[in-house]
Amino acid sequence: MCRWLSYLGPEAYLDSLLFEPKYSLVQQSLAARKSVCATQGDGFGLGWYGDHADPGLYREALPAWNDRNLRSLARQLRARLFFAHVRASTGTDTARSNCHPFAYDKWLFMHNGQIGGFDRLRRRLEAKIPDELYPFRAGTTDSETAFYLLFRHGIERDPVAALRAVLVDIEDERAAAGIDEPLRFTAALSDGRRVVAVRYASDDKPPSLYWRQDGATTVVVSEPLDGEAQSWNRVPANHFLISAPDQRVALCPVAA
Repeated sequence: MCRWLSYLGPEAYLDSLLFEPKYSLVQQSLAARKSVCATQGDGFGLGWYGDHADPGLYREALPAWNDRNLRSLARQLRARLFFAHVRASTGTDTARSNCHPFAYDKWLFMHNGQIGGFDRLRRRLEAKIPDELYPFRAGTTDSETAFYLLFRHGIERDPVAALRAVLVDIEDERAAAGIDEPLRFTAALSDGRRVVAVRYASDDKPPSLYWRQDGATTVVVSEPLDGEAQSWNRVPANHFLISAPDQRVALCPVAA
């Protein structure tokens, strides 16, 4: 299982969340406290929005704690919206193309969890990716498959509905293939203005997901970055979280 965070708020240096907190994301890559896998060493990635509509990306197959460039970049880069992800593979190769976040046009996406039985579902699910987008699929993960499936479901019109429809796609194919392994899915999606996150599982064990809003700043994390447990809110199981500038965090159930 992976660890990730999203930040939305006034411009902030990336190292303020990646390195500085007691339980920073890089520290979690070495010793996660709420993950099945204590170590997340199969690569990492950053995605951030600056002066352009499309996001910047930096991804590497090295462990986050072992990349000096990451520390240097995080110290210099400021952004009002950014994603960061440390990866623990669920079976696919350790390669840059499999590292999160994934990006297309103005969209960023990252994921923690797994599609149970993906080796048996991969061909079925990839066949649903729009033909014009399939050439952009560079890796082999279930996460990237889920990302490109979003464009099949009107992501521009309603990203929450698109995420819901992708979960239905996956559940339908799991049922058709008779797969008992669960779908466990926490993810974040952004268009450069707002963040939509989801915590979902087909069983009773969804991956952990928390959020904290402090004035104009909203941070969503796989696990809290500090010991102030009372200041973090758990995203309820099978719920979406929507964060937008100058608005309070909204929660809504995955079930329509």
